[in-house]
Amino acid sequence: MTTESSLPLSENLSVVQSHDENQIITERRNKLAAIRKAGVAFPNDFDRTHLAGDLHANYAELSHDELEVQQVKVSVAGRMMLKRVMGKASFATLQDMSGRLQLFISNAEVGEDAHGVFKHYDLGDILGAVGVLFKTKTGELSVRVSQVRLLTKSLRPLPEKFHGLSDQEQKYRQRYLDLITNPDARQVFMTRTKIIQAIREFFINQGYMEVETPMMHSIPGGASAKPFETHHNALDMQMFLRIAPELYLKRLVVGGFEKVFEINRNFRNEGLSTRHNPEFTMLEFYEAYRDYKYLMDFTEKLLREVAQRVLGSTLISYQGRELDLSLPFHRLTMVQAIQKYHPQFTDVQLYDRDFVLAELQDLKAKHNPKDALGGLQLSLFEELSETLLFEPTFIIDYPVEVSPLARSSDANPAITERFELFVLGRELANGFSELNDAEDQAARFDAQVLAKEAGDEEAMFKDNDYIRALEYGLPPTAGEGIGIDRLIMMLTDCASIRDVILFPQMRPEA
Repeated sequence: MTTESSLPLSENLSVVQSHDENQIITERRNKLAAIRKAGVAFPNDFDRTHLAGDLHANYAELSHDELEVQQVKVSVAGRMMLKRVMGKASFATLQDMSGRLQLFISNAEVGEDAHGVFKHYDLGDILGAVGVLFKTKTGELSVRVSQVRLLTKSLRPLPEKFHGLSDQEQKYRQRYLDLITNPDARQVFMTRTKIIQAIREFFINQGYMEVETPMMHSIPGGASAKPFETHHNALDMQMFLRIAPELYLKRLVVGGFEKVFEINRNFRNEGLSTRHNPEFTMLEFYEAYRDYKYLMDFTEKLLREVAQRVLGSTLISYQGRELDLSLPFHRLTMVQAIQKYHPQFTDVQLYDRDFVLAELQDLKAKHNPKDALGGLQLSLFEELSETLLFEPTFIIDYPVEVSPLARSSDANPAITERFELFVLGRELANGFSELNDAEDQAARFDAQVLAKEAGDEEAMFKDNDYIRALEYGLPPTAGEGIGIDRLIMMLTDCASIRDVILFPQMRPEA
């Protein structure tokens, strides 16, 4: 039999902490039972009229005497994060969605009985308070409380000292607790909302129409990725969660909606990392009578305007390094990007399939030895240069074999009018002049089907209805997808994608 004293110190401490927490929960449940017995345990009739942030914004500059003259009556509510009891008077700090505000509770204002009840409230409890604003001797804006009520009893204790959660996994699993205790986490997600709003307004101001397309597809398409599978009971058919909305959005351009965008959720049945979550947010947009060169200029303008509007500057800091979005973005081919960081490679070598294949094998880099030259060049670029592209860089002229939906270059049919934007050493966007030749698209889909039959799980399916749509005529069109989560990582200085997703995918708890 294992006793507490025989456990290792760390485990012994964990047992003690668990025991203490269970004891606290029991005590709080007993308090709740007494409240239930006395009357309504969870009242819903408190009328909040003011938020902490607004009160600070409107009254923080006023002096004690000015506030005394104005007698500003307020009704506030929030979670009690701090409490100091000092005999006939107490201080408490309430936290609401906008910030924190101090309460002053005293026998003289609320009565000895009500103050005595307040003293038994616990940190984490949600309170409502009515009173007037004043300044303490230290100059802190506070509420001199005349009425205070318990609105919600918190049965579990907050993390000790309220410095936030130290366990990273617990932050992601219990995001609600992270948001309660960590103002930095709250700020990230408030900024996320502002970024998405700024993107939406940018596109609307540019004359785009926001649309919604299906999230369940009978044929997964629009990207090279392994899908999640499900089953539609009423139709008795296999379906797939969306990996990209691209083919539906281009159907809309065929239908005459010539400037469309969608901020959408995509699902890809792939690995997890600091840059990948199986469920993620994308911006996709399409504009008729434009090409990929226009998109690159448009993307620079978009990112600058969003940064300026949300952050107030195009100069941002990421993990200790500065990034200036006001500067022109670099534009390189894959071969040029390889040579930028590895000048020992010549053009002759990098356009020699046997040489590139041998180099990949020497590096033990991930690649498909059956790939044509373009696919091998891409593998070498990903191995040697991708993670070094800190400053915004458009990698252009992707080979046809890795770009099944992009238009071929008229000058060189082996490459496409496509780019990927890399920032901070990771892909942020993918755009191209759209392939609107129905026969060419059908042939490329057929090549993808053969690749899938050969074992490539990420190869595309053939979508015959999409081919039919192209046969009605897709005007010359440019389209792009931008990873919203990665963009938010960049603009909020977050190193992991899980820090910018409210509820990232996690393994089940043991």
